[in-house]
Amino acid sequence: MRVNHQIVIIGGGNAGISVAAKLLLRNKQLDIAIIDPASKHYYQPAWTLVGSGVFDIRKTERNEADVMPKGVKWIKQKVTALLPETNSVELDNGQQIVYQYLVVAAGIQLNWNEIKGLKETLGKNNVCSNYSFDHAPYTFECIKNFKGGKAIFHNPQTPVKCGGAPHKIMYMAADYFRKHNILNKADIQYWSGAARLFAVPKYEKTLLKVCERANIKLNLMVKMVEIDGPGKKAKFVGIGEDNKDKEFWVEFDMIHVTPPQSAPDFIRSSSLVNATGWVDVDKHTLQHLKYSNIFSLGDSAGLPISKTGAAIRKQAPVLVENLLAAINKQALAAKYNGYTSCPLVTGYGKLVLAEFDYDNTPQETFPFDQSKERWSMYQMKKVLLPWLYWHKILKGKM
Repeated sequence: MRVNHQIVIIGGGNAGISVAAKLLLRNKQLDIAIIDPASKHYYQPAWTLVGSGVFDIRKTERNEADVMPKGVKWIKQKVTALLPETNSVELDNGQQIVYQYLVVAAGIQLNWNEIKGLKETLGKNNVCSNYSFDHAPYTFECIKNFKGGKAIFHNPQTPVKCGGAPHKIMYMAADYFRKHNILNKADIQYWSGAARLFAVPKYEKTLLKVCERANIKLNLMVKMVEIDGPGKKAKFVGIGEDNKDKEFWVEFDMIHVTPPQSAPDFIRSSSLVNATGWVDVDKHTLQHLKYSNIFSLGDSAGLPISKTGAAIRKQAPVLVENLLAAINKQALAAKYNGYTSCPLVTGYGKLVLAEFDYDNTPQETFPFDQSKERWSMYQMKKVLLPWLYWHKILKGKM
């Protein structure tokens, strides 16, 4: 059975919902379908605060039906294949959805199985991760029950959603240990697949000082390949020319793991992707480089910038403007400059608000030096941003 829609949006997360809401605010007559199998919708930026013990996990969850824009046809199925040659999408129930225009906003896939033993030990043996709704509260259990020893924080070799999250929880843990007089008993280590702590020098300078005050040791250009939860050890291998043949078994008393991530499998196996496996779009117009009736934004888009909700907030109006222009056979005039933001919590009541563009040039909102740790910015992340997300961003009004 084939069903036709003018605009089909794959993904009912931040990106898909925001775009649909903005489109309908511009033209209520548009025929829009959103394909997403999820029954729940999550505000994931708060999961670092959940793992730090200062945010209720239940407040990060809503029913997907409650955030779906009125006027949208919700197709509650999984996509199994993208067929751009026939302007159609295949679903897991065998149905085909035909589109005039397609928006790929399918988010990012967490590949827990890529680290041997991780799924079996996650949520026990002091192995935690804020990248899971079910397990984020366990992170705080691990931090709270830590009495000293080796605390490992891991960042994979792949792009991840919210690139700062793997080390934000490390700073919060260090501050918790300090407040409870066990920092001097803690050997905190950061094991990362990246070549540096943070890409933008202005903010990295502050973060390196945060690491220094907690005596955090940085181990860069490494990839976690295995974890032995009961044995309390993790295996890393070196990546890059300098240390590619090295192997390390690292013991831990607690470990926070960030799973390797990629575009969803149905995207990776399609003709839509670039050489690195993400949707191949023009980085300014967000239009596909091969198929002119396809657009993409958010985590599954192949854009050379951190994958954050703040980036989506700037991408969505550009995509909407250009999609409407394409429908009206006009030139695509709107441009996205690569703006993204990472609210970096560096302790309880402390936050560095990093904002920058494709060139890693700071694009700051406030008239003060945002590389400094501030209580006001911490309150913005904890109180203001969740409210804006549910009440403004998802409604297309920001």
